[in-house]
Amino acid sequence: MTKTIFITGSSTGLGRATALLFAAKGWNVIATMRNPDKETELGKVKGITLLPLDVTNVAQVTDTAAIALAMGPVDVLFNNAGYGLAGAFEGASDAQLVNQLDTNLLGVMRVTQAFLPAMRERGQGTIITTTSIGGLTTFPFNSVYHATKWALEGWSESLAFELEPHGIRVKTVAPGGIATDFAGRSLVFTPHPAYMEAIAKTMAAFTNPERRTPSTPEQIAETVYEAATDTSDRVTFVAGEDAKASYAQRLEVGIDTFRAGIRKMFLG
Repeated sequence: MTKTIFITGSSTGLGRATALLFAAKGWNVIATMRNPDKETELGKVKGITLLPLDVTNVAQVTDTAAIALAMGPVDVLFNNAGYGLAGAFEGASDAQLVNQLDTNLLGVMRVTQAFLPAMRERGQGTIITTTSIGGLTTFPFNSVYHATKWALEGWSESLAFELEPHGIRVKTVAPGGIATDFAGRSLVFTPHPAYMEAIAKTMAAFTNPERRTPSTPEQIAETVYEAATDTSDRVTFVAGEDAKASYAQRLEVGIDTFRAGIRKMFLG
């Protein structure tokens, strides 16, 4: 029987690459995005159905999930929608804080709740959430983004315990750098005059071509497929060579020594 995956944030980057990969492997793909009317190519691919979804719109989450489930069982939910808030925490407005949490954290929780009853009744299903190496390590001037990604890792790890007796697996995919337009399209910047010199140093380090080469969306999509087909109780899948190296180093040398290295690399 053909399996179905429901994906949020499918318009570009990892979500789009994942939709194409699963469709190529013969899955039914329900690819969601805020403005599917503007998508001219993805909907033409065999096996892919487009639906509208803004994960901050509670009513739309409920409606879109119902439409998807009316098509048949959803085997895998891939929570991928999100964006980055970067810059000085002191410079972030309340609206920016609320929007970051609403999209990256609460949006994932809303969509997951919408699919849980059907998965529980079937006694099977897999929930995958895109976190980040930024959900396992930290870097300067990303504090609110880190707050959402660390929260998703903790939420997923805890949720795995309570859903396991119902046949539902919970996974996270934690990528490092991905060669997409994330920095331009999916990044909101919070400036503050007291921090601009340090922010400039951090941004220079992030964009230094001598740092590890980012993965392609297609490479990370392969890890999503690995998570989707994994039958063990493993929760976190670190994705991309840069992320694997960074996380391994943090575990090897310890948190304090790792943070000292990050401070030297990004702040001089």
